[in-house]
Amino acid sequence: MSARRSSLALLTLAVAQPASAGGLSHWFDCYERLDPGTARAPAEAEAGPADPTTAPIPGRRRPGPATPALDAPVTQANPGAIAPPRPGDFPRDHLGIPDRWRLVETLGLVKSRWQDPYAQNTLKGDRPLCGTHDLFLQLTAISDTVIEPRSFPQPVGVQTTERPGNNDTFGRQHSTVYAQTFILGAALTKGSTAFKPPEYEFRTAFAFNINHVDVAERRILDVAPSRSSRRTDVFLGVQEFFLDYHLRNTSDRYDFDSIRVGIQPFSSDFRGFLFQDNQLGVRLFGNRDDNRFQYNLAAFARLEKDTNSGLNDVTRRVRDDYVFIANVYRQDLPLPGLTSQLSVTYNRNRERDSFQVDTNGFPVRPALLGDLRPREYDVVYLGYNADGRIGRVNLTASATWALGRDRNSFFTARPARINAFFLAAEPSLDFDWTRIRLSGLYASGDSNPHDDRETGYDAIFENPQFAGADTSYWIRQTIPFAGGGRAIAINGRNGVLNSLRSSKDQGQSNFNNPGTILAGIGADFDLLPELRVSANANQLWFASTAVLQALRVEGSIPRGIGTDLSAAAIYRPHFNQNLVFRLSGAALLPAAGFKDLFANSPRDGHYYSVLFNAVLSY
Repeated sequence: MSARRSSLALLTLAVAQPASAGGLSHWFDCYERLDPGTARAPAEAEAGPADPTTAPIPGRRRPGPATPALDAPVTQANPGAIAPPRPGDFPRDHLGIPDRWRLVETLGLVKSRWQDPYAQNTLKGDRPLCGTHDLFLQLTAISDTVIEPRSFPQPVGVQTTERPGNNDTFGRQHSTVYAQTFILGAALTKGSTAFKPPEYEFRTAFAFNINHVDVAERRILDVAPSRSSRRTDVFLGVQEFFLDYHLRNTSDRYDFDSIRVGIQPFSSDFRGFLFQDNQLGVRLFGNRDDNRFQYNLAAFARLEKDTNSGLNDVTRRVRDDYVFIANVYRQDLPLPGLTSQLSVTYNRNRERDSFQVDTNGFPVRPALLGDLRPREYDVVYLGYNADGRIGRVNLTASATWALGRDRNSFFTARPARINAFFLAAEPSLDFDWTRIRLSGLYASGDSNPHDDRETGYDAIFENPQFAGADTSYWIRQTIPFAGGGRAIAINGRNGVLNSLRSSKDQGQSNFNNPGTILAGIGADFDLLPELRVSANANQLWFASTAVLQALRVEGSIPRGIGTDLSAAAIYRPHFNQNLVFRLSGAALLPAAGFKDLFANSPRDGHYYSVLFNAVLSY
């Protein structure tokens, strides 16, 4: 037997004999054994009859050198495989197989272990479940650890303080957060998803959070002055629980329509400026024109959030707050390399009859500002977003116009028209292993809070990946608005807007706010394949201080907030997302406006934030 025939026979034998294993890995890695009695058929029968136009005429031979003898027809026992070539066809040393996982396992190219997330593994969806050919199981386990020393202005409680001799408005500013979150998820998917959407997918994810917070003053963590300035809390939240069903394909290139129902992640724009959350809803989505055109039609009923962890609380009644979204994406519009998005988002809030107090006893709906009657509103957000590149320049841009009606403005107790806007852009340029970024943001503020127009821009649920994201002090930290409202913050945690809300998670949008202006520069340095270092410098202002002056009963307040300086190092020892470690530090150097509003007991005039984050994923 020739060397070519020997290798072909060996390959045929290897494919026909499944690998054996023991224990748990055998159950997940087994494959349906082949039945030679029902699978063997001559190769020529599988390939179809010979073409008469190419068959030799009896008594004649082809011109040229003598044709070598052909190999014997290949007989294979491999149900579902592509028919092997007929003798004489090209190529002669390849054998079609229905999948890749049996071959690599049988030849010993991959040694699968269920506990190893880096090799081919049935538990993480690399191969189908035993006895199936297109049903995949993917298990996910994530450990997210946060250690965060920080400082921010902490108002002294009216009834009592941690230091009975201290009667200042603001106390000491230091605090520490320890948070550990364990996420367990599972997904069952039908279909080979390498180049086409799944036929259906069921996905669920549960998050268990343990957090401990230590602050310097009482009534920061709990409304009761008798409670300690330390708190430990635990919570279990449902972050994903949805069914994704494939409705149809609309082209031979697998353009499709699908529907997704349940608790699911969704972002209304590229950088999370308007609405980015895991919420209960239904979403119809798909694409056209070889994926150059994409669309979403979605409706969400917002779930209540746990106060201290920010996770979904499915044990409580769904909020009477609804979000309806329609958007379309088009690649290479208006220029090649740039993707444009047009969106219409409608936020319908009907919580006028709702009084809500959070876990720590602080009122969150309505917010304790001005008129204390509950509010409801209708707001339509018209948006354009772009992401991609123009030549060498990378660009992300966003523009949103908010129009609507607030049925009970907390300044006037009358209905008011909402008319506000938002602009943001972040161009960047790459130089080998360095990326230089510029950031600019403008969110309009309300310049006359006592009229019947609300012109301060606010989002639904923001989580901006912008200007350093949560490495930035101002985006990461919440600043209490002491002396102007009870249980109110200037900005929200993991948010850039100065919205004067009771809570980003549980409060309502507020369009009577001072607005936000940000101008920044940053750089990312890929020092090693495993190590990235980033640095950011942002300057912040209020767009208008009229609302702050009215709430503080002050004649004038400067617009300057301060300079936000931050740096971060991200280390991925295995070049992937299974192990990610991040260490960042930020400082806020207050400007005149911030100093007019806030202070601290030592009067040191600056604030800091340090973040250590470790994410371990399976």
